[in-house]
Amino acid sequence: MPILVRNIILSPGEGDELLRARLALRFGMADRDIRTVCLVRKSIDARRKSRVVIVCTVECRLADEAGFLARHGHDPDVKAVERVPQLPLPRLAGGGRVVIVGMGPAGLFAALRLVEYGLTPTILERGRPVEERTRDVQAFWSRSELDPESNVQFGEGGAGTFSDGKLTTRVNDPRIGYVLEKLVAFGAPPEILHLAKPHVGTDQLRRVVAGIRQGLLAAGCDIRFRSRVTDIVLREGRVGAVIVNGTDEVAADVLVLAPGHSARDTYEMLDSRGVHLQAKPFAMGVRVEHPQELINGIQYGRGHHPALPPADYALAHNDRRTGRSAYSFCMCPGGVVVAGSSEKGGVVTNGMSSHLRNSPFANSALVVTVGPDDFGSPSSLAGVEFQRLWERRAFEAGGGGYRAPAQNLLSFLGMKGGKGVSSSYRPGVRETDLSRVLPVAVTETLREGLRVFDRKMRGFVTAEATLTGVETRTSAPARIVRGEDCQSVSLPGLYPTGEGAGYAGGIMSAALDGIRVADIIAEKISAETRSAI
Repeated sequence: MPILVRNIILSPGEGDELLRARLALRFGMADRDIRTVCLVRKSIDARRKSRVVIVCTVECRLADEAGFLARHGHDPDVKAVERVPQLPLPRLAGGGRVVIVGMGPAGLFAALRLVEYGLTPTILERGRPVEERTRDVQAFWSRSELDPESNVQFGEGGAGTFSDGKLTTRVNDPRIGYVLEKLVAFGAPPEILHLAKPHVGTDQLRRVVAGIRQGLLAAGCDIRFRSRVTDIVLREGRVGAVIVNGTDEVAADVLVLAPGHSARDTYEMLDSRGVHLQAKPFAMGVRVEHPQELINGIQYGRGHHPALPPADYALAHNDRRTGRSAYSFCMCPGGVVVAGSSEKGGVVTNGMSSHLRNSPFANSALVVTVGPDDFGSPSSLAGVEFQRLWERRAFEAGGGGYRAPAQNLLSFLGMKGGKGVSSSYRPGVRETDLSRVLPVAVTETLREGLRVFDRKMRGFVTAEATLTGVETRTSAPARIVRGEDCQSVSLPGLYPTGEGAGYAGGIMSAALDGIRVADIIAEKISAETRSAI
């Protein structure tokens, strides 16, 4: 029986090959008593700056496991592992015409799961394959040439393709391992299976996405790029087909709609069709950029070991007086600030890191919660218009050409000593007063939050930091309301899925939602098949 052992300690720079010896030393075993040691989890404990350590959990097989458990089973760090066999998913016959809209994490993992049930969905993606999309994004960053259908938000892989590629989530779901294993199978680095804070990086993620596409094609899926869904055809009160690019009809008995959080035209189409939507809170603010070495010093202490990875952080402040929260979001160690616009005349910021996180900068969104009370309209699409308003103001403040407004952090706080602005953002920045491009409540909450953040991380407020705006695409501004069966409450056959539907936030939770929807669809098809016999 495998045994799980927690809190095996390594020092920075020590390799995983030492885990076997550390395990033996801790429990007084000889090397011959240990058959195998497998790393399960690795994290950094930097609470004591004078002694930063690597904390590992291992799974081991021992020569005398029963005896070991008798001696050490009372240790809270020791646990016997009981394996639950994973049965293959049942193969379904028939199942009707399944169409998936969107090739972000939710759509891709819904497709992968349905393939395991023996179904071969048609997959529609408004953007381009990731190879072409990458060229389009680079043209935008270098020459301000925005393609509204192929950009940081739209195209194969979804918005997460141009991000840090974080795979963390607050969702406690047994299928997290399934997602990680699938990503590794399609080319992600195996280390994501054991890191406490796994990330892929934009460079690796692009290859993974292309690998998933090849796997789906090999399984018989029909993948169509440059295929924007412009309408839904209803037959007998339920989904019957979708209209693509305004002209082509694609039959659909089941429609998995995973459009991403920036598909504003899709929200408008659904609203015109009477599909029930709700305005939804999200967060908006700015990107803050520091020298990475400064963040390393704050988090690890001066003179930290060079083998430690670029440090990250997570900060939050709740204003009890107003009920608003300011917090860091999508922190990118060793990353860059990027332009994430998807509409003409609007500036949107985001953050991105490669797998190595080897940029000299650290950046993170600093955002504040906003909701329907801020939007100024009871419309279900009021959040969309609220985003547009501030993105257009940011475009104007940047002087056009998708340059972003930026301000030294000290200047934003009204403090002396600001040294101007320095940002990795392309196509470039223009120094301005960021309070002009943010709602008053957001500006005030950010200023209060920054002072609190500096008490939590001494040195965070510094003349070396630049704020760049605006960050508005933190999550969907609307929810496509669904029931317990994951179908739209107003349109049978429509399965709103993932972040764009308002049911996920980030790569991992969106992938998990895609799997959940696929399982529910398969269960429904199976039940219908049984009842027809």
